[in-house]
Amino acid sequence: MSKAGGCRGCGCRVPQRASWSLVAATAALCLVLATSVCTAGAAPMSREEKQKLGNQVLEMFDHAYGNYMEHAYPADELMPLTCRGRVRGQEPSRGDVDDALGKFSLTLIDSLDTLVVLNKTKEFEDAVRKVLRDVNLDNDVVVSVFETNIRVLGGLLGGHSLAIMLKEKGEHMQWYNDELLHMAKQLGYKLLPAFNTTSGLPYPRINLKFGIRKPEARTGTETDTCTACAGTLILEFAALSRFTGATIFEEYARKALDFLWEKRQRSSNLVGVTINIHTGDWVRKDSGVGAGIDSYYEYLLKAYVLLGDDSFLERFNTHYDAIMRYISQPPLLLDVHIHKPMLNARTWMDALLAFFPGLQVLKGDIRPAIETHEMLYQVIKKHNFLPEAFTTDFRVHWAQHPLRPEFAESTYFLYKATGDPYYLEVGKTLIENLNKYARVPCGFAAMKDVRTGSHEDRMDSFFLAEMFKYLYLLFADKEDIIFDIEDYIFTTEAHLLPLWLSTTNRSISKKNTTSEYTELDDSNFDWTCPNTQILFPNDPLYAQSIREPLKNVVDKSCPRGIIRVEESFRSGAKPPLRARDFMATNPEHLEILKKMGAASSIDAEDGLRFMQEMIELSSQQQKEQQLPPRAVQIISHPFFGRVVLTAGPAQFGLDLSKHKETRGFVASSKPYNGCSQLTNPEAVMGKIALIQRGQCMFAEKARNIQNAGAIGGIVIDDNEGSSSDTAPLFQMAGDGKDTDDIKIPMLFLFSKEGSIILDAIREHEQVEVLLSDKARDRAAILKDPEMENEDQPSSENDSQNQSAEQMLSLSQTVDLADKESPEHPADSHSEASPSDSEEAAGFAPSEQISGSTENHETTSLDGECTDLDNQVQEQSETEEDSSPNVSWGTKAQPIDSILADWNEDIEAFEMMEKDEL
Repeated sequence: MSKAGGCRGCGCRVPQRASWSLVAATAALCLVLATSVCTAGAAPMSREEKQKLGNQVLEMFDHAYGNYMEHAYPADELMPLTCRGRVRGQEPSRGDVDDALGKFSLTLIDSLDTLVVLNKTKEFEDAVRKVLRDVNLDNDVVVSVFETNIRVLGGLLGGHSLAIMLKEKGEHMQWYNDELLHMAKQLGYKLLPAFNTTSGLPYPRINLKFGIRKPEARTGTETDTCTACAGTLILEFAALSRFTGATIFEEYARKALDFLWEKRQRSSNLVGVTINIHTGDWVRKDSGVGAGIDSYYEYLLKAYVLLGDDSFLERFNTHYDAIMRYISQPPLLLDVHIHKPMLNARTWMDALLAFFPGLQVLKGDIRPAIETHEMLYQVIKKHNFLPEAFTTDFRVHWAQHPLRPEFAESTYFLYKATGDPYYLEVGKTLIENLNKYARVPCGFAAMKDVRTGSHEDRMDSFFLAEMFKYLYLLFADKEDIIFDIEDYIFTTEAHLLPLWLSTTNRSISKKNTTSEYTELDDSNFDWTCPNTQILFPNDPLYAQSIREPLKNVVDKSCPRGIIRVEESFRSGAKPPLRARDFMATNPEHLEILKKMGAASSIDAEDGLRFMQEMIELSSQQQKEQQLPPRAVQIISHPFFGRVVLTAGPAQFGLDLSKHKETRGFVASSKPYNGCSQLTNPEAVMGKIALIQRGQCMFAEKARNIQNAGAIGGIVIDDNEGSSSDTAPLFQMAGDGKDTDDIKIPMLFLFSKEGSIILDAIREHEQVEVLLSDKARDRAAILKDPEMENEDQPSSENDSQNQSAEQMLSLSQTVDLADKESPEHPADSHSEASPSDSEEAAGFAPSEQISGSTENHETTSLDGECTDLDNQVQEQSETEEDSSPNVSWGTKAQPIDSILADWNEDIEAFEMMEKDEL
């Protein structure tokens, strides 16, 4: 490739010593040209509708920011369900999630430049004064170096960048004298001790007051850090150096990046997820573009744009070539092993990779960006939000959604690059879903489970720093913004750094002479920035033509490796044997399997892939037979659907995933355990009966309340204090007899969630609920004709205030302090402990659980789509032959020797299956 720099995809070449503001200007020109191309994929959105949506974003931001300032400030974050601030040490620990909190008013600092983007200059001026007056950076608290850098240091620098811009305009901030920059420099020096390692990679955590390794610091013993944690510092640290003239910050960040580059896997040019900060050994050797690595790639390309150093572009292009060779399987992005990049390391993707289409836009590679973005959008349309992780066949892997902004970010950049109004409709959907499902009286609450619509008492600072910024910019015209956004680059936290820093205090060496670069296909670098002649080849339907084949990929089409399978058929090559298609009774399959043990490296890789798939298939088939959680939604006054309780399903009775939800008032049964004929049938007739767990089988309880005329049942755990926050959900099993006579739906609530309903009954007597597979839209509940006679509040504010007061009175409210962190993923269910006389299924082994009701399709060997339910049935009929967990008998004797050679790899795959984000 050319070492002269510049954007060859734009048809321009910029000399290495040219002003790098020219590079930025050229890139901006490319985007302007790209924006002028409007495809006909969707009807144009009127100026009035765009303004209406932009104003809606402003109102949503006011709702979130106003409630933070009213109920939480000066705490780091708002807890929107309980309307109070989250203060480190005063709330139950959430593990690594709390490392972002440093008692430094995190949400306010993270929101500074968002206020200016949203044209709230008066609020910005007030916020800056509050930061300077109230924020203390010298707290005795251990924080994440990575999170503190991107959120606090980045927030201070973004605030400073726009403060001096406003001051230069002469209307606002005339009193400002670089105070935010002084705070940023103070914080930068507090973070520097983290880099005191032989490798130059920073420790993952530091004590703001005591630094590293001192007894009072309570940190400095860590040995590992994530690649993104060490590689996402250069923008903020270099900007700090260029703003202040103190070169030490940029030097330290560059040294960390240099070390990561030297430690890349040389044959694949990939990096792992976790690295030892002292030895440089890879601790986790799987590689992708999501959690743990994501922003490392982002910062390499953006450092080239901001700092004008060719080496960053060369490194990024080298990595990008590897990503497109091994990780990109359009429309999927799947993790691989750095030493064996042809082998997938897992069968699920995490939500953080949603940023990658936006980065591909900056790179200029639009086609795969459109493909992956569309796949993600289809997942969102299925679940309302992007689950924290989802499988390759688009089922939920981790069900929570902490209001992440990465998908909105990519939507904005794709709209900027294509001008396609389709992406405005995507943004409109995001706005509607946030208001329908995440909005609560005191802000916006993270989703605890996208399947049920239950909430978590959490509103991260990045929601205000990024989500509203990208959504507003999506709908804003140039005249709606008081400054030229093209003069700035976004950090990974969407903070704005001015491009003129590229020519300021440039005392750092531009070239890392010790680095080695791999000679790559020069055509790869034609995509350094958008070129409209390449991206839109005389086809006004370009973007639509790419999206169209993916429209039904989540629900109807064959999801795996769509494009690669098609290409293999076109080339005449026969696709490799996949584990899901293997049948031990098929001689051709056995012959292929034997061939996998041959000396050929291609055959060996096929064999390793096959064994990995066999292991994953076994695990996946067990998950497929698990029933997802259900929702109990309180819809009567004063709740109106705002309280959603996560409930466990039953293996018997009405299946709520196939039928309309069951709606009714609740009533306690007598006896409360429901283990004998009810003595109060008139009380439960036509209602949903509440029953206590214990003393008899679940199915027996169901029959007793059904005989009394109940239309549904809710079993409440008798273990006081149990909660779905800390305990795995489980499904209620039958009694070993035929349960077809049970026609009513049955759900299970832990003690904490059950007490919310019981407290509501004591206070309001008449409590109506919906039993469903997921929460219903609250607006639809209020419009329901059956609700017309309900006493509704006279105004929206009254409704919000009453709901807030009510929720505060309900046993710490619903779904507090979610424990389903990556160490406790939302759908990693384990077996529950049943009572002595009860039979409980803790999403137990597959032989104890009825099959999933969802219809999923996979790609078969001949390229057709087959129903997974049929596959599962066929596999169960041939389980003795095909299961990887049982002996293959005498037929498979030659395979035993092959398996012996693969033991190490099988163990590695099993370890990867257990890895969490």
